[in-house]
Amino acid sequence: MALRKNANAVNSALTSVYGRRSRRINSDPLDTLVETILSQNTSDLNSHRAFGRLKERYPDWGLLLDADPLEVASVIRSGGLADIKARRIVGALNRVMEEAGSLKLGFLSKMPKREATEWLLSIDGVGPKTAAIVLLFSFGKPVFPVDTHVHRVSGRLGLLSPRATREGAQQELEALVPEEEYYSMHLNLIEHGRRRCRAMNPLCDVCEISRLCTYHRTSVMAQP
Repeated sequence: MALRKNANAVNSALTSVYGRRSRRINSDPLDTLVETILSQNTSDLNSHRAFGRLKERYPDWGLLLDADPLEVASVIRSGGLADIKARRIVGALNRVMEEAGSLKLGFLSKMPKREATEWLLSIDGVGPKTAAIVLLFSFGKPVFPVDTHVHRVSGRLGLLSPRATREGAQQELEALVPEEEYYSMHLNLIEHGRRRCRAMNPLCDVCEISRLCTYHRTSVMAQP
């Protein structure tokens, strides 16, 4: 109960700083899937640039079904790990076509959350974060994606068990946070990770929610 109360306090504090995010459903789940694969292990700037170039070169995802991954890699080079991501994207689109008979993921909306998650995880290169982002942002399903920012910030705030993996963190946060707050809190944790709670040299001295932070209390305030 205490941990859930702390999570609610953190969510309220983040909302007071960054506002409450109104849920918006992305129009094309395949766009979300491809862009999230591109976002793996790189910055948002790089992944957005790579996605834009990919859409310009292949305006219809069907054009990628028979594409040479080496050619695709040359298009998305700015996104990092281009050879790996190119194979994953081409493979994912072919898997959708084989399973669904078309390049559409709308069928996931009718699946229970767990079944839809398992289906996405069966695609090579799709992990828990990617699956959760597709389900939350494209279908509004109650999942709490955990990227590097969410994992770091929620851990420092003391909302996670000490050795929680990203997958474990997702389960823990989903148990702590009301479903209707998943979307807004997810985005606000990311924003806070970018602005204040950076991986190196976090800006604890100007952090608006430091009073709620275990890291600040035990590592910063405890310094002689």
